[in-house]
Amino acid sequence: MTLNRLKVLILLDECTGDDIWSSEHCRLREIPEAWIEELAENYESGFRSDTETIYVDGKVTNQYRGIRDVDLAMKLGEFLGLDTQQLMSVAVSRQHLVRLIREAIEDG
Repeated sequence: MTLNRLKVLILLDECTGDDIWSSEHCRLREIPEAWIEELAENYESGFRSDTETIYVDGKVTNQYRGIRDVDLAMKLGEFLGLDTQQLMSVAVSRQHLVRLIREAIEDG
C-alpha cells in the first residue's frame, strides 16, 4: 500500500508520542523503507523515572533500536505538507505534538 491521507491518519492514530516502534513493526505498518533507515536510532533507557525507561514486552531493556513515534508523526505530517516545525513550536509535549499533527490533517 502506498501512503495517502487515509493511511497517514490510520498510522497517526497509532502514535502516542511516547512509543518507539521497531523497524519490523514499521515494515508491517508499511512505512517506507527509506523513512525507516532515516529515522531509526539506538535508544538507551534512563532509570530516574519510569518515563525514561524502555520496555519491550513488559520487561525493562537497556537499549533498543527503533523509531520514536513522535518522529514518525512529524514525517507523516511533512509528507502531507504540514509545517511540523510550527506545530512543534506550540506543542507542550510529544503527545500534544502528535495530537496537533493529527488535528491539522483531519481539519485540512
